[in-house]
Amino acid sequence: MSRKPIQQSFDVVVVGAGVVGLAAAWRARRGGLTTLVVERDRAGAGASGVAAGMLAPVTEADFGEDALLALNLAGRERWPAFAAELAERSGHDTGFRESGALTAAADRDDAEELRRLASLQRSLGLDARWLSGRDCRRLEPGLSPRVAGGIEAPGEAQVNPGATLAALRAAFHAAGGELLEGIAVEGVELAEGGSRVAGVRLAGGEPIACEALVAAAGAWSGALAGLPAEALPPVRPVKGQVLTLRSPAREVAIASRIVRTPRCYVVPRPEEEVVVGATMEERGFDTRVTAEGVFRLLEAARETLPELDELELVAARAGLRPTTPDNLPVIGAAGDVENLLWATGHGRNGVLLAPLTAEAVFAGLRGDPTPAVVTSCSPDRFERRGARPPVAPVA
Repeated sequence: MSRKPIQQSFDVVVVGAGVVGLAAAWRARRGGLTTLVVERDRAGAGASGVAAGMLAPVTEADFGEDALLALNLAGRERWPAFAAELAERSGHDTGFRESGALTAAADRDDAEELRRLASLQRSLGLDARWLSGRDCRRLEPGLSPRVAGGIEAPGEAQVNPGATLAALRAAFHAAGGELLEGIAVEGVELAEGGSRVAGVRLAGGEPIACEALVAAAGAWSGALAGLPAEALPPVRPVKGQVLTLRSPAREVAIASRIVRTPRCYVVPRPEEEVVVGATMEERGFDTRVTAEGVFRLLEAARETLPELDELELVAARAGLRPTTPDNLPVIGAAGDVENLLWATGHGRNGVLLAPLTAEAVFAGLRGDPTPAVVTSCSPDRFERRGARPPVAPVA
């Protein structure tokens, strides 16, 4: 799918060409580092390709996840400048839109659950307010008369993940980066008695030398061959099925903002598309679309937005979210292998956290301090494996 790299040695090799991997690679290249991205499939073929593109830290907030909330808020804060620069450097619009969000209660049980959530949001000082059912329908006339109330979060936003991937790819190429698609990394090559990354070996045996390796392979990150088992993060795949609907010529205006319920989300896009998602399934690496998954999503969405029945079903897809035991991503140096950096485990928040992750990875590559909010994402939190060598700055 892609030509071989024009050189055999790079400052940085990034494994994985999702939104996170491409954002990290673009940041590294803009910082003057020769950078190669290697993708086993095609860019965005993993979780990024089925993401809804919500930038919604407030509506993602949950009890006992203060560190994740702080991380998500920091990610949201970086998106306006990131989107503007990416559009300028690539010539592609990312679809960034500060649409706001509304979490709606389809019935009284939902309302009781969401009132508790609204109380948590108030206690955390988040930009959110409880609305009656009538006030919800004033904001979104397409809501069902059964909606008993909801939480408005006006600061939430969204992007189009496909457009963002196209923009990142174009910006990375324009900066002089190299992307290999359809070629897997067969293994990581280590030097100095297994204590330092020396490069990677591509499928077919071709060696590529590098000064640093960024592992951003999503749900497959924990299976990189050649690394000691103690260096691998506990990342597992969580299946998510997603639907794409369409309203031809805007015949049906579903909503103007993101609409969520305790069971689903609905993301209307300006280009007449509506994304409905997503299931949460512990199914290993199974990416089949099932009748049950499609039914559950449509049932959950139409109980709040009944006019969805009028839309055309365009696509049903399934992807694998890279998820960790505590739902925080893994960002930074890991194991006893020098110059290995992880950028994985983002779960539902890969698009939201891509700019922040890229910033933290570049700081690690340069040997600079990472943003304080990212310290909660250190691989050290899972198991203390002794002294961790520093990441040697890449000149």
